[in-house]
Amino acid sequence: MSKILNAQMHAWLQVFACAARHLSFTRCADELHVTPGAISQQMKQLEDRLGFPLFHRVGRGLQLTAQGQRLAVVANEVHSRIDEELRLLHSGAIGGVFKLRSIPSFLSKWLMPRLPSLERAFPELQLRVIAEDSSGSLRDDDFDLAIDLNDGSYPGLVTTPLLEEELFPVCSPLLLEGRPPLDSPGQLVHFPLLHDITAWRGSYEYAEWEFYLSAIGAEGIDVRRGHTFNRNHLTIDAARMGMGVAIARRALITDELEQGSLIVPFGWPIQARKKYVLAYREGALNTPTRRAIHDWLVAQAQVRP
Repeated sequence: MSKILNAQMHAWLQVFACAARHLSFTRCADELHVTPGAISQQMKQLEDRLGFPLFHRVGRGLQLTAQGQRLAVVANEVHSRIDEELRLLHSGAIGGVFKLRSIPSFLSKWLMPRLPSLERAFPELQLRVIAEDSSGSLRDDDFDLAIDLNDGSYPGLVTTPLLEEELFPVCSPLLLEGRPPLDSPGQLVHFPLLHDITAWRGSYEYAEWEFYLSAIGAEGIDVRRGHTFNRNHLTIDAARMGMGVAIARRALITDELEQGSLIVPFGWPIQARKKYVLAYREGALNTPTRRAIHDWLVAQAQVRP
């Protein structure tokens, strides 16, 4: 198996080490701040890739297979070494004031739930978290790391890919009550639409809906109607309240889908034209603190909910 330890395998093995310690996908999910279903899916993908099972499912519990026990020994040794290295780093090398900028929607829905874990990993860190809109604000250069939604490059800055983004339609179950079924794009004519212009600044307000429908091959549907918002969370709140059908972004919608306050009425996810990136000055990662936070964020992004 060539290049077996690629980035995805590293991410799966980190999750395996957690699941093996707990012998519970639920307790592992609590530690990693994801869902038990996400842990189960990643372990299935790891088992498929390795070609042998790692766990026996016994009732509601887990037992390691013979292969799983051998791999767990190594994984736990690596985990212990990481813990020891973090302890040494916490002694003073990683700390001080750190300015972390993010676009508001990503900060609220993705980053904020993970900040307690970041604080535990680096207790000497003093975060200065700044919510700023995308693009032009990065020219101010008053940050250590910035998270942005981008489809190109930033003059004078270096970027690291963080998360690809997917788009798909969502609505509240309440919206469907007493209306025709919404099981195909053509049925949108019976429903109000919601438009988010955040990621389409400089374009027209219906661009995101047209982009999605064109990508799934649904032509000739008039989307020039409905309500428009200039913040993603406002668009999603309006959808949750039953005001219409919105285009959602995967990284920002996990809780609502899990709770059932929003559903996907039709279609399938498509890749957005922009992705989340980490932006920073040339040479910024030469300092231990910036490098540590950069790598922590990248590792968090590899554990998909």
